[in-house]
Amino acid sequence: MPLADWEPVIGLEVHAQLLTKSKIFCGCSTAFGAPPNTQVCPVCLGLPGALPALNRGVVTMAIRAGKAFGCKIAERSIWARKNYFYPDLPKGYQISQFELPICAGGMVRVPQPDGSPREVALTRIHLEEDAGKNVHAQNGSHVDLNRSGVPLIEIVGEPVLRSADEASEYLKALRLALIYLGVNDGNLEEGSFRCDANVSVRRRGTEKLGTRVELKNINSFRFIRQAIEFEIERQVALLEGGGKVSLETRLFDNEKGETRPMRSKEEANDYRYFPEPDLPPLIVSREWLDSVQTPKLPHEQMAELVAAGVSAPDARTITADPRLVELHGRIASAAGKDGARRAAHVVVGEIARAVNEGELDPGSPKFRPEQIAEVFRFQDEGTLSSTAAKEVISEVIHTGKAPAQIVQEKGLSQVSDEGALEAVVVSVLEKNPAEVERYKGGKKNLLGFFVGQAMKDLKGKGNPSVLNALFKKQLD
Repeated sequence: MPLADWEPVIGLEVHAQLLTKSKIFCGCSTAFGAPPNTQVCPVCLGLPGALPALNRGVVTMAIRAGKAFGCKIAERSIWARKNYFYPDLPKGYQISQFELPICAGGMVRVPQPDGSPREVALTRIHLEEDAGKNVHAQNGSHVDLNRSGVPLIEIVGEPVLRSADEASEYLKALRLALIYLGVNDGNLEEGSFRCDANVSVRRRGTEKLGTRVELKNINSFRFIRQAIEFEIERQVALLEGGGKVSLETRLFDNEKGETRPMRSKEEANDYRYFPEPDLPPLIVSREWLDSVQTPKLPHEQMAELVAAGVSAPDARTITADPRLVELHGRIASAAGKDGARRAAHVVVGEIARAVNEGELDPGSPKFRPEQIAEVFRFQDEGTLSSTAAKEVISEVIHTGKAPAQIVQEKGLSQVSDEGALEAVVVSVLEKNPAEVERYKGGKKNLLGFFVGQAMKDLKGKGNPSVLNALFKKQLD
């Protein structure tokens, strides 16, 4: 199939649930997992006479996202009714923003393999309420309206992505940025971060866009990549065979690895937006805008880590979780000189391992950063070898015990006394006369062999640098 002759054009629309405790237009809870239809009221049920009242915290979070992504924040934005009929939409319309959204323009920085960020342009970010959820069972279909009225921002990207991999990397970067901002938890499985992909293809070298197909609500990065790849191949095969791509919405069947039609958009491409009469225009004052602060985003944190001496791969691992960034910073601060690099080794090593094994919650660790810094000090003083230091750090992370207590209980103190080590050095040389002769004959790399033998006799507790010096003294 001549895929190389065609260029995909991909634009993504992401619905991100905002981390407020109550819904956008009423006081009902947004907590996930409650029994069906228990977090509802006349407003989110769409009962006659019930009026919406805007949640200020929702707007603040939208402003924070807009500022972080470099959007233009509208001083005045308006609400609209997006009209369509579906069982999970009790009012028959969804309150959203259309002509005048709260955020326009902006971009998301996506890390590239060489570490440099690529800027992916945004069209807009607007606020809207979520619909309910249809639940299909053997005895029929049911509607759960707990999600009805949950606050969302819809982040509309420009159609500038050209492959499934680019789309996947953009979504990962966007999700992580929203988590750093504290406006979204990034949970794809629970539906708080959902993606629709608009996919079309065109002959390479042409400017005119092809007919787009919308892929709905795909809930994993792997499935997003698979769905887009399948859809690109399907459209190319259709066009190469003389067919025509239909303007439609399709769903991805992850078991079969293919997309299938959901509904045609040929006759349903107009949602009949009307102004929302029950809500006044949203006015964002200069004071409100200035009061909203944005934290450092992942690409900014990564640049700072690298500048502090952390390797790029380690910096990428640390910035993949804002809680690891927080831990790293606290350990580095307690460690002092060369703290950033040494703290990074601990975070991407023992701490990341404990997190992956489910033995550590990086948000509430059992240990204090000062304890890790104390292990570094023991190592610098010669009390602990590098191997023993790793063992102590692992124990500190898992138990929160004081490093000195662990060293004493496990007998990990490193032997640095020259008098005690000299006897071991002499013993090793006496046991290996052939290697001694070879060393004196020019095989200087045998020094490592002698030190290794001594460490074996000392059960790993000898100070390697002191042993090196003593062996050189005896042999040379």
